[in-house]
Amino acid sequence: MGNWVDDVLLTGAGDETCMRMGSPVDRARLRAEVLARQERLADAGLRPGGTVALRLPPSLSYIANLLAAWRIGAQVTLLDHRLTQYEVDAALERVGAQLVVQPAGPVAGPLRCYHVFDEMVLPLAGRPAQTPHVLIQLSSGSTGPSKVIGRTVEDLLAEIDRYTRIDGVPRAGERFVLLASMVHVLGLVGGLMYGLHAHVPFTVPERMTVDDIRAAIAAEPAPTTVLGVPAHIELLTAPPAPPPRLPQLARMTTGGELVRADVAARFADWYGVTLGNMYGMTEVGVIATDLAGAHRPALLPAPGIDLRVGYGQLQVARVQSPYVGLSDPTRWSKGWLKTRDAATIDPDTGLVTVRGRLDSLVSIGGLKVDLTEVEHLVAGLPDVVEAVVAFDRGIEVYAVLRDPTTPDDVDRVLAERLARYKRPSRWYVLDRLPRTPSGKLVRDRAALRNAAAAPVPS
Repeated sequence: MGNWVDDVLLTGAGDETCMRMGSPVDRARLRAEVLARQERLADAGLRPGGTVALRLPPSLSYIANLLAAWRIGAQVTLLDHRLTQYEVDAALERVGAQLVVQPAGPVAGPLRCYHVFDEMVLPLAGRPAQTPHVLIQLSSGSTGPSKVIGRTVEDLLAEIDRYTRIDGVPRAGERFVLLASMVHVLGLVGGLMYGLHAHVPFTVPERMTVDDIRAAIAAEPAPTTVLGVPAHIELLTAPPAPPPRLPQLARMTTGGELVRADVAARFADWYGVTLGNMYGMTEVGVIATDLAGAHRPALLPAPGIDLRVGYGQLQVARVQSPYVGLSDPTRWSKGWLKTRDAATIDPDTGLVTVRGRLDSLVSIGGLKVDLTEVEHLVAGLPDVVEAVVAFDRGIEVYAVLRDPTTPDDVDRVLAERLARYKRPSRWYVLDRLPRTPSGKLVRDRAALRNAAAAPVPS
């Protein structure tokens, strides 16, 4: 029963190692795990055109169930295992899955990067797929309510092909350490699916700690790329001293938000490698890259991606709307998807520079202020651990400060570096800032206010 999963993701010699999560997993074992899950899902009633939701932590179980459901011909919704039951119930109601696969009991260890557990398949009062999409994802919700996003087989294959044509991605004979979540688009397509297709094995560290990530890099001699998000860069540059030499490390590639310049410089100095940048979105996947660090902060559009800027907003050519059950002309119309990111495109080089969220440009007393500029400056101050800048009748800062620093202390430093009209009018000091499951800082004002109002854990 061959199909695109077999041809694109599972083909290869049986003794070829394709991933390491504690112990190595070769292709023969992966195929056996997929076939076992396929039989179980079919016994539970999953049919071609059916719908299933996966609520599984990173694991061989997650990978095998995903590929098995696709092999059956089903539509798969991916739910981050860290979501609350309330969030899961709301998501399942929206997508109408017929089955959900989840752990049979509690999964321990919040710092663990992969898990071993028993799983169970539960029937739901769902419905067959209403669209041809094989993958359903919910957007990160970092700036507001999440959207339901669909990807077809053709769309996923086109993105995998883009990765094969991008200079700087690991090739056969190399390897990568995967820190990005496989539920979200960077880790799913750029990590799991590209790795299986291109025969580039990946390692998932045991825990999300500096020591375990460095150990995963050092575990094998092959040239190694680390794939993660800005939060991982900050983690790897948090210790007081740089690491011992890691000769295997060839590059780190980060997706999501742009890494602050001071953090990027410290990473390059400490690890002696290029910090590559990748820009994308759940609706499209990878859009533009600068894996050699040659154009920072500009990026080169990925092969096959057509971009334009309209009214200051970056737009991506897409034949169809990526949204399921939603017709929103403010996001997609006439073949163009609006990213809601401010950008410019150099007419001579084609390089695109993403300036940040379109709504990050605000007017104060008739003067334009870029909240991204203010946020990067605030977050880069020595007494600030991390910060988010928002606007609501004035500039607000939600920050984690180094004890015993106070907002007044930071404000005095800002007075030397920011014009008065750019300086924050309100400060909210938190124990930690809310993040999406994929590691992005949340910028939705209601969520930030709720986090600021929550009692500090004792």
